[in-house]
Amino acid sequence: MERPFFCVSYRALLLLSLHVFMISFMHEGYAYGVERKIASHTISVSSLLPSPSCSPSTTKANHKSTLEVIHKHGPCSPLVQDHNPLNLTEILLRDESRVKWIQSQSSNSRDGLKALAGASLPAMFDITVGEYIVTIGLGTPMKNLTLEFDTGSHLTWTQCEPCLGSCYTQFDPMFNPSQSSSYANISCASTLCSLAGSGCLGSTCLYSVKYGDNTSSVGFLATEKLTISPTEVIDNFQFGCGENNSEGFGRAAGLLGLSDNNISFVEQTAAKYGKYFSYCLPSSPSSTGHLTFGNEGGEPSSVKFTPLSKIQQDSEFYGISIVGISVEGIPLSIPSTIFSSPDAVIDSGTVITQMPPTAYSALRTAFRNAMANYTMTPAIPIHSDLPTLDTCYDFSKESTVTVPSITFSFAEGVDIDLHPSGILYTVNASEVCLAFAATGADTDLAVYGNVQQRTFEMVYDVAGRKLGFGPNACS
Repeated sequence: MERPFFCVSYRALLLLSLHVFMISFMHEGYAYGVERKIASHTISVSSLLPSPSCSPSTTKANHKSTLEVIHKHGPCSPLVQDHNPLNLTEILLRDESRVKWIQSQSSNSRDGLKALAGASLPAMFDITVGEYIVTIGLGTPMKNLTLEFDTGSHLTWTQCEPCLGSCYTQFDPMFNPSQSSSYANISCASTLCSLAGSGCLGSTCLYSVKYGDNTSSVGFLATEKLTISPTEVIDNFQFGCGENNSEGFGRAAGLLGLSDNNISFVEQTAAKYGKYFSYCLPSSPSSTGHLTFGNEGGEPSSVKFTPLSKIQQDSEFYGISIVGISVEGIPLSIPSTIFSSPDAVIDSGTVITQMPPTAYSALRTAFRNAMANYTMTPAIPIHSDLPTLDTCYDFSKESTVTVPSITFSFAEGVDIDLHPSGILYTVNASEVCLAFAATGADTDLAVYGNVQQRTFEMVYDVAGRKLGFGPNACS
């Protein structure tokens, strides 16, 4: 009587073992073509459209070192003089300049820039500036300044009176160092000048930074009191007091540099914040996000970490390794040679993610197949020198649409399912496009843009060399 029981139990054991094996196989298995089925997103078309009014996020980080993040061109921005969104062609043009600059870093080329008093200074080159702004305090007494923040830029600077060269119109009153008791120029003899200076005017250290779109800032390298909140103050913060600044920064007062560099905010505040910061970019320019410094309260359990790397030894960009992409849980057939470590830069200032043509073609094909029931529209813009959004749809007659899920797989088993706002880029209801573009060649470095980062808590543990993704951190 016991034999049948033994046989049934043995068979059940075999089935259980097989089930466990299959779960393990699926967990490890993008490279083996095993599906991890992710449901499509059914969303209202109205939710894709830009709103003319500001709707601040209801999800906020409650840390003493947190700044509110606002889209520079959205209705929440104090910099906006009208509600007309930035022209898409202009966005793509700036993206192209920025991505080309990131990709060119292996050349280590540097040019010169004519600066103050006719002095010839070697320019510290940087990429074009970002899309998101924060407000910090500078000086004693403190003056509020609205700065763009950028993970691809190193130097923090603001326009300064008396503006010996040329200054553009900004929203905030221009910073006047003569009215601050905590301001001090950095001497040419200082080691700080050797780290970040570009030259000297008499005994005073100068800086000169030129960006990939030919915008620039030149001025005095100085130290000042920087205020994050009433309880968060950084003394002797090294920054650029800009006296000759070109147009191209909108109405922002300057830039907050968050790159991996010895003069960046991250490095300067290492003793206080441990080279640790995070931000959440909202799902829409009509909402708000946050930027937080330090690891107060520990890391949320929902955050998944992948390694941070450098694209080359002296690079200040944050490198990551993409190992695969899936559409609706089905892995795309992309040769392993396309994504080789480190194969990508994550960047807060690039808007549209750009990837090698072979990878983009596979993504586009799968996405179009899943969206076959919707009406396609012509690619925008049609310009040989710009990345093209060539998978666009007319949703003007739809109330809801079903969009396939897209999952990025990063090194060390980190799978990130993009928020719907990270899949589509909306111009209007008649022009809603897949928010990805192809680089010029398969050998080009990919750049993971800010659209794909929307709603995630992007955690930069620079000291620990890891990048975290935490879902649903802002709306």
